[in-house]
Amino acid sequence: MTGGEVAGILVAVFWAILVSFLAVVLVRLAQTLRATTKLVADVTEQAVPLLADASATVRSAQTQLDRVDAIATDVQEVTSNASALSTTVASTFGGPLVKVAAFGYGVRRAMSRKGDDVPAAQSRRTVIVGRTVPSARRKRKG
Repeated sequence: MTGGEVAGILVAVFWAILVSFLAVVLVRLAQTLRATTKLVADVTEQAVPLLADASATVRSAQTQLDRVDAIATDVQEVTSNASALSTTVASTFGGPLVKVAAFGYGVRRAMSRKGDDVPAAQSRRTVIVGRTVPSARRKRKG
């Protein structure tokens, strides 16, 4: 065997090894692509119903938020009406009720003073260092 024949055999062996290596890589790549395709199909199969459920949930939440908004608007309107009603009642009945209460107080006071034409003698006592002194005696000293 000559040097050229040996080199040709080595090149042929190199190409055979390279082709074998590339064949193994291509087989593995095909297996990986099949597994990836199956995985994507399974995910799609499960994701579509989940997305449909999520969409239905979002629509339901939007409906509930619309209802809450309507309730909040109604509460605001009721609060406004109650405020206006209390202002109206206060302005309509407040002044006359205060006048009636003041008149009643004045009548009661006048009735209680009517029987007290003669002032009653007041018996006031003052405490000075542990003993009591009549108020008349205290006034004379001062």
